[in-house]
Amino acid sequence: MSNESIKWKEYIFDYTDTFEYLGMLRKGLPPAILCVCINGGIQGKESNPAIPETADEIADSVYEAYKAGASMVHIHARDPERQAHPATKTETWIEVNRKVREKCPDIIINNTTGGGLTSTMEDRLSCLDAGCEIASLNTVPDMGRYKMKARNPPLPDPYPEFVSDECVPYSYGIVEKFASEMLKRDIKPEVEIYHPGSHWVVQDLIAKCLLKKPYWLQTVMGYQTSSYATVENVIQLLKEFPEDSLWLCAGVGRNQLQMTTLAALMGGHLRVGLEDNIYYARSQMVSSNAQLVERAARIVKELNRKVATPAQAREMLGIRATPRNIP
Repeated sequence: MSNESIKWKEYIFDYTDTFEYLGMLRKGLPPAILCVCINGGIQGKESNPAIPETADEIADSVYEAYKAGASMVHIHARDPERQAHPATKTETWIEVNRKVREKCPDIIINNTTGGGLTSTMEDRLSCLDAGCEIASLNTVPDMGRYKMKARNPPLPDPYPEFVSDECVPYSYGIVEKFASEMLKRDIKPEVEIYHPGSHWVVQDLIAKCLLKKPYWLQTVMGYQTSSYATVENVIQLLKEFPEDSLWLCAGVGRNQLQMTTLAALMGGHLRVGLEDNIYYARSQMVSSNAQLVERAARIVKELNRKVATPAQAREMLGIRATPRNIP
């Protein structure tokens, strides 16, 4: 194994080991990867007008977040014919990724396989042939119940207010299939850790050689049926991380600022954006994804850490230094 291929080891440490943490503080905590989750597969402009939906809106929003310090973007492409619905075709994903790559030549493109309320499992895999370098990998059934705001004209693809009560039935076999498809394409999974039960699935994937080191694990805190967003719960999830893992932290809604600040303090990496949180402060809506990235970058710098460039993020993640071409 070449020295080039193991540079990521320099950035790995046990986030919950007192003496490793103190040693990293003396050495200097690693640069913080800022991942911007610009939109989602469920809520759109009916919830916050700043949420990008079209390919051009997505590319523009990513560009502003990129200039603010984002080295990675997590994307949900929308169906151009039914804009309130997630994309189902690879061609749609290619258009979005191309436009993002044109504006942000070196940003790491992270496509979702999470989809949305109407996505089939095959729909969720449609992003993998669109040139992404990372893709999200859910590890446990995804259950939630929440009120969807009415999407009124003149927004395209309108619908009335309704209550969503859904469960996406991820099984061991489905998760293994998704991981296998990513491995075939040399796409690094962003492994979603919703609660302690996720670690059973992570260990199974490792045992089947479906994940490559360093493992890129994201704790999703404060989402319905995920762990509550508390410091205690974060620490417990981190204690069960496999060796050679990098930690990305997401906090949903009002939990975003607290959870990502905790990650900045502990040497982890931060996910911010309008998919997870539409408010900047109480009763104050977020004006753009860049606004959230700017705040995250400011917090990281105040803690005497650097914001990772896309090149540094690629080295830490052990992925190719040259951005992948979009088909």
